[in-house]
Amino acid sequence: MTKKLGVVMDPIASIHYKKDSTLAMLWEAQDRGYEIYYFEQTNLFLQQGKSFGLARKLRVFHDEKKWFELDAFQTMPLSDLNLMLMRKDPPVDREYIYTTYILESAERDGVRIINKPQSLRDANEKMFAMSFPQCCPKTIVTSDMQVLREFFHQEKDIICKPLDAMGGHSVFRLQNNDLNASVVLEMLTHNGTCFAMAQKYIPEISEGDKRILLIQGEPMSHALARIPKQGELRGNLAAGAKGVAKPLSERDRWVCQQVGPTLREKGLFFVGIDVIGDYLTEINVTSPTCIRELDEQCGLNIAGKMFDALL
Repeated sequence: MTKKLGVVMDPIASIHYKKDSTLAMLWEAQDRGYEIYYFEQTNLFLQQGKSFGLARKLRVFHDEKKWFELDAFQTMPLSDLNLMLMRKDPPVDREYIYTTYILESAERDGVRIINKPQSLRDANEKMFAMSFPQCCPKTIVTSDMQVLREFFHQEKDIICKPLDAMGGHSVFRLQNNDLNASVVLEMLTHNGTCFAMAQKYIPEISEGDKRILLIQGEPMSHALARIPKQGELRGNLAAGAKGVAKPLSERDRWVCQQVGPTLREKGLFFVGIDVIGDYLTEINVTSPTCIRELDEQCGLNIAGKMFDALL
C-alpha cells in the first residue's frame, strides 16, 4: 500500500534551497517511499464537515537549480493521507488558525498531523516558554505601557518584542534611560492595545542564541548557536547571524528535560527551543529550522531521526 504524505508550507518556489528544513523532511519522505502532496493554506477547505485540499503531487530533487516538480491540481480528501506536515511559517494569524481547524478535521479522520493542530493554536512561540518559569529569564507580557516602563526601570537592560513575529523582526533592546523607550513601547503595543513581551537582556547572546531541536521531546546531540553579526543584537539566521554547531551543555539538557514531557503530552512532535546562556527564551512549534546546518556540521540526519520516531 502506497504511503501518502501531505505538506502545508509557504510557496516551495521561494524557499532557500541550501537552508530549508522542510525540504530536508521531504527528501527523507521521498526516499522512504512516500507519495508527497503539496498544499498552500489557500488550497485547503472544509465541506460538510470533511477536510479536502487542492493537492499537487510533488517530487523533490537535490538540485539547487531545480529542487521540485509539481503535477496539476487534483481535489482530494485529506483523509486519503497517512501523514501531514504543517510547516507554514508564522505569523499565526486568523488564516493560520482557520487552517488548524481544517487540519483538526483531518486528524479526526485518522491523519497524523505534525505538529498537533490544537497545540499549534495553544502554544504561542513566545508565551509558551513562560510555562517553564524555572528555565526563563525575568519576563513580562502586557499591553500596558506603564507596566512595561516599570519593568524597564527595574531591570535597566531589556529586550522587547511582539508575540507574533519570527526571524528577529521588531526586536528591540532598551538600556538605561533610553530616550526611544516610549516610542518603542508605543509601537510594539500599538499604543497600549496589543500585548508585547519584555525580557531581561542576557549578555551571553554574544556567544549565540542556541537552537535545540527536539523530536518527541528528546533533544538532538548538538545545538546551533546563532552568533549575531558585528553591530547586531539578534541571534537569528534571517538577521545575518552565523550558525555554529555546539554540543549540548549540562544546562541545555536540563532545560530539555523540563520541557520535553509537556511537548510529548501536547503532541508537539518536532520543536525547536531557543536558549541564550542558561535561559529558555522561546519554544518554536510552527516550522522550526536549522536541520540543514546541524546535519552538515555534525554529520546528522535529523529528518531521518524524525521519521524513525514516527514509526
